[in-house]
Amino acid sequence: MRTWNINKGIGCTVEFKGLKAQYLFGFAGGLLLVLILVMVLYMADVNMYVCLSVGFISASLIIWKTFSLNNKYGEHGLMKLGAKRKHPQYIITRKPVQSYLNHQAARGKKNQNFN
Repeated sequence: MRTWNINKGIGCTVEFKGLKAQYLFGFAGGLLLVLILVMVLYMADVNMYVCLSVGFISASLIIWKTFSLNNKYGEHGLMKLGAKRKHPQYIITRKPVQSYLNHQAARGKKNQNFN
């Protein structure tokens, strides 16, 4: 009789070496940009050791920052932080406060009639 393996990762987020979701894409994109930067510097006749040191330092910085953000904020935490920053601290309205008080009082009278 045949046995089939069950894929238990359906519906889960993408994960590689502990990096999850948007951090993985930022990590891959950052390293790709470092590779392109090193190639451009090398084609511009910059010293090979300078190119390699710039590439090594910037790649190390990207790796460190990506893993630290992943550990600090988790899978959805960075998106929640961005949403919190866009959320206004207070809402400006042009209606006078008295209109809100009248509306609340009228609503309270309606509820009393049903009791």
